[in-house]
Amino acid sequence: MTAPVFATLGCRLNAYESEAMQDLAKAAGLQGAVIVNTCAVTAEAVRKAKQEIRRLARENPGAPLIVTGCAAQTEPQTFAAMPEVTRVIGNHEKMQPVTWQALAGPDFIGQTERVQVDDIMSVRETAGHLIDGFGRHRAYVQVQNGCDHRCTFCIIPFGRGNSRSVPAGVVIDQIKRLVDRGFNEVVLTGVDLTSWGADLPGGPRLGDLVMRILRLVPDMPRLRISSIDSIEVDDSLMLAIATEPRLMPHLHLSLQAGDDMILKRMKRRHLRDDAIRFCEDARRLRPDMVFGADIVAGFPTETEQMFENSLKLVDDCGLTFLHVFPFSPRNGTPAARMPQLTGTEIKSRAARLRAKGTVALTRHLAAQKGRTHRILLEGPRIGRTEQFTEVDFPTDQPEGQILTARISGHSATRLTARA
Repeated sequence: MTAPVFATLGCRLNAYESEAMQDLAKAAGLQGAVIVNTCAVTAEAVRKAKQEIRRLARENPGAPLIVTGCAAQTEPQTFAAMPEVTRVIGNHEKMQPVTWQALAGPDFIGQTERVQVDDIMSVRETAGHLIDGFGRHRAYVQVQNGCDHRCTFCIIPFGRGNSRSVPAGVVIDQIKRLVDRGFNEVVLTGVDLTSWGADLPGGPRLGDLVMRILRLVPDMPRLRISSIDSIEVDDSLMLAIATEPRLMPHLHLSLQAGDDMILKRMKRRHLRDDAIRFCEDARRLRPDMVFGADIVAGFPTETEQMFENSLKLVDDCGLTFLHVFPFSPRNGTPAARMPQLTGTEIKSRAARLRAKGTVALTRHLAAQKGRTHRILLEGPRIGRTEQFTEVDFPTDQPEGQILTARISGHSATRLTARA
């Protein structure tokens, strides 16, 4: 028998959890199975999950095929109806050792419970299985899961459940182990990262966790935080941005739109000026700060002027990296019942946003020529700056190390450097 085949779609947290599932499957002795960890963020993500399932079934004839992840959680019967699928496992169940022990048992094929997906909203604890490292040279640490907010377009809370946090002591112990193993950069990740701590005793905030990590792990060279909601950023996190050089100057913001009416219809908690003000404040505290952002194109009722406000937000916030989502109605969400734009309009606006993002990235890349950066080598000839910009090298470099290099130019998406 062979080791299980894992396929991961979607976010970085999904990739982290696939690493954890591999450990769980190995410990249980599961062999010869195919596991697909799905994403549900858009209808296109679900379509791609089905496509991946059919491809893997063709390439692994006769192998049990297990589907899990957010799409499996939100619409389990969709996948259970596929003839290629043997089992559908929920997001909570996929992180439980007992699940994998049952899947590895001799009666796996004959089990009658084909769908094992419980009510994710009833889950109160975070995943108990923490892995010591994900990624070859950059480690990702899950500190939070779920989301208490109910944006009108988003299905993810129904796939991930309510917000729950990993206690600070557990996080710090894991980061210490990662640093001891030689990781030079640690990334804090979660579904709604800035809600970290609300469910813990005393209600600590994400900034408190960041400051505590930096204080108690003094030999960690670089700490990075993944996507955040700027309206929830606390004073301690702003202090860390201003005073802690080991906190990387790159923030990915969940902005979603640049028009106040659309933001209200999305049920977001910020307005356009809030986003602009945050970026100005963060850049004032840390002049080398760069921002990425999620923006939805073609939200229901969006007029051309409303869309123009989102386009302008790229310049008004000084965004560098855009993650553009063409609006996709998700069954069960309020936005799916709102007046929809045509597919042509949505596609056109997404293309215009991406073009704007290309201009912003090119501007950033051009501004780096002649500058010196500290770069974490992710491969022999590729790395990332502190601002998370990719850098190509003409010759092999020591992987996993941080080296100082001068930027000599750039391609369409990356910097080039001389060591």
